Amino acid sequence: MYRPLFARDVFAELDRLQREMQDAFDLSPSIRGIGRGSFPALNVGGTPQSVEVYAFAPGLDPATMEVTLDRGLLTIAGERNLEIPARDDDKATVHINERFGGRFRRVVSVSDDVDPSTVSADYQDGVLHIHMKRQESAQPRRITVQ
Repeated sequence: MYRPLFARDVFAELDRLQREMQDAFDLSPSIRGIGRGSFPALNVGGTPQSVEVYAFAPGLDPATMEVTLDRGLLTIAGERNLEIPARDDDKATVHINERFGGRFRRVVSVSDDVDPSTVSADYQDGVLHIHMKRQESAQPRRITVQ
């Protein structure tokens, strides 16, 4: 007859609410960067000769991804289809759905010394690797003293 006012596990619900509040207000920069939780996760690094970008996007068709470099902005866009059991069967229930599904777009600013004609991208084992060579004039060189 009586209906409980709170969920059965009050402490688990409070813990969930606390995590959601912390995630909502946790915008401070960290070693992992501002884009935490974004899809796809990125690693960006460089050498004196190149800039390397790794986008971790498992389960995508490479033909559906779009990579562009325009005025120093590298854009990675695409769409990930999400298969949920409830779509196929009316009696099925989804209890946890943590995988991202839908359109995505990540934009990264790259240095001006990147040569746009040398950009290459390949997708293997769920990792998109974008390789951008720096212009010859921007690469360090040793000058001999006479």
